[in-house]
Amino acid sequence: MSGVELEVIDNEFLRQFETTIEGQKAKIEYSQQERKIFLTKLVMSDELAEKGYDEEFIIAVFKIIEDRNIRLVPTSPTIANFMRKNRRKYKDLLPVGINI
Repeated sequence: MSGVELEVIDNEFLRQFETTIEGQKAKIEYSQQERKIFLTKLVMSDELAEKGYDEEFIIAVFKIIEDRNIRLVPTSPTIANFMRKNRRKYKDLLPVGINI
């Protein structure tokens, strides 16, 4: 894991957050309803995930969501697991009544 800040682009047309890491594309697909964003799928090579970039990418996307003052619902197993491991830090991003 590099600790560098990732440049994340919200591709609203394709409904996905995108970034490029070490020349490889990664994305988190989403759907949005009212004041909630459902993170449905993380697509990243195993090579990048093994280096810890999956968590860096998730953190960067969480920051964007937090800045927009909307709630997130992680429906992707990878993102839900990350949320569970970091429950205290990110619990305020969950909608009322949703527990991970």
